Amino acid sequence: MGNQIVVPSLGESILEATVARWFKKPGESVRVGEPVVELETEKVNLEVGAEQAGVLVRILHPEGEDVKVGEVLGEIGEASQATATPQPPSQPEADKPSGSGPSEQVQTAAAGTGQPVPKDQEPAAQEVKPSDDQITPVARRMIQEMDLPAEEIQGSGPGGRIQRQDIERYLQDTQTGSAKPDLSISVEAQKSEKPAHAQAGAQRPEERVRLSRRRRTIAERLVQAQHSAAMLTTFNDLDMTAVMDIRQKRKEAFKTKYGIGLGIVSFFVKASILALKEFPRLNAEIQGDEMVLKKFYDIGIAVAADEGLIVPVIRDADRLSFVDIEKKIQDFVQKAKDNTFSLEDLAGGTFSITNGGVFGSLLSTPILNYPQVGILGLHRIETRPVAVQGEVIIRPMMYLALSYDHRIVDGKEAVQFLGRIKEAVEHPEILLIEG
Repeated sequence: MGNQIVVPSLGESILEATVARWFKKPGESVRVGEPVVELETEKVNLEVGAEQAGVLVRILHPEGEDVKVGEVLGEIGEASQATATPQPPSQPEADKPSGSGPSEQVQTAAAGTGQPVPKDQEPAAQEVKPSDDQITPVARRMIQEMDLPAEEIQGSGPGGRIQRQDIERYLQDTQTGSAKPDLSISVEAQKSEKPAHAQAGAQRPEERVRLSRRRRTIAERLVQAQHSAAMLTTFNDLDMTAVMDIRQKRKEAFKTKYGIGLGIVSFFVKASILALKEFPRLNAEIQGDEMVLKKFYDIGIAVAADEGLIVPVIRDADRLSFVDIEKKIQDFVQKAKDNTFSLEDLAGGTFSITNGGVFGSLLSTPILNYPQVGILGLHRIETRPVAVQGEVIIRPMMYLALSYDHRIVDGKEAVQFLGRIKEAVEHPEILLIEG
């Protein structure tokens, strides 16, 4: 037996993945350590490499299929062993219809007479429900979730196997009211023969795009946070004058010395840690009937990526300098562009910060990164008139939002926590003295 390519351990609480793409085809040679297949998980994409040199002899799970940890994806062996991707057994010859063309009537012998019976008088054949090996795992899950009749869905895969696109086509046909497709008509012909009302422009154009595993997980987690926590948001605004002055004075020297820019998020990381030490329930989580107060500060920083928002974690942020924090954030931004996050980057976290201001957001209510109980939302800085000591002056202002789990964090505590962050950012010397 050749060397098996197995779904590796995927990290904390991740048990399933989706085969994103195969880099090799059966019969192609592979080197030791060379990536053979890419798996898409709810957090990151992983490349699985070859543990021995040889030839990819077979693929057991094609692209788009869901797999679990420990499942065999394929096999590497000698060139003589190479075969095409195994497919479900085709229909036995005995079960195949006779050679009559589509335009001819199928005739059968009437019982006891030997006379042919016209097709329109022939008893209707019973529809047979496809077996599990005739449905891909993704399609099977869709059928179960939407309670669809599998026997009515025509499979376009090898051997009539039902695939995801067959489900989507069936749903589209059902929604448009079209009749059950004739098995003798090709898939391409079905797509081209639109109903008259669709050709006349009555049907609006639309596109169906499969949600990636990561996007599905993001959706599940956000809904979980809404259903599991008593979420509430409190707001404040703060004067960014002091921080803007520091950046203006020090940004060139900072970049020259450390090779990175001085942003504003590092100030809020420092201020959040200061406030978390004074209000420890914001750095906790609920487990059963217990409240777990965490004595370490792993701060999640929301970063926009192609597949959706990702929250990598700055570990032990209370021990890091402004420079260290800025380097971590810059590293996260680059990894988001390159799609090179590791599971270690994304695991855990005790409190999160999200900056919608980089996209121009004036105000928002962030959703908790469950099971965390607090998340700080930053927004765009805009100059506006404010009253200071009886005078109206123009200042760079920002709205802050703190979403929290009201089950363990009281409103008074949340307001005071946000006020402490406001104070520390408006007077950055506090971060030097008390931080």
